[in-house]
Amino acid sequence: MKLHELKPAEGSRKKRNRVGRGIGSGNGKTAGKGHKGQNARSGGGVRLGFEGGQTPLFRRLPKRGFTNINRKEYAIVNLDALNRFEDGTEVTPALLLETGVVSKEKSGIKVLADGKLEKKLTVKAHKFSSAAKEAIEAAGGTTEVI
Repeated sequence: MKLHELKPAEGSRKKRNRVGRGIGSGNGKTAGKGHKGQNARSGGGVRLGFEGGQTPLFRRLPKRGFTNINRKEYAIVNLDALNRFEDGTEVTPALLLETGVVSKEKSGIKVLADGKLEKKLTVKAHKFSSAAKEAIEAAGGTTEVI
């Protein structure tokens, strides 16, 4: 194959449809908009959720609950994810980010007790579940709340 023989994959490049460019184009005269009516007008059409004057679904359904604007979202780390570290390692949020255990720190790191911990570690995090704290100390490690 030579440079001048290169061709795009079949069907990957489609010619754009130029509307309102004469009868032979198949989309001339009314430019695919039909005859008159709201959708034929410039700027025409209805807003999102409009149901022709019928009370829209989002207004028919009752409002439920509320969103707490002060909610804190924690990055979760399970115990089995900590097994990748060597014995005696001090596990900090910076180390967790660096090794890719968590992708984002969010409002802090919370350690949960999913899985089994087989290493003796010093874990520094913002929050621990009580079961996780017990499991870390049972493995001979220590926990420290930042």
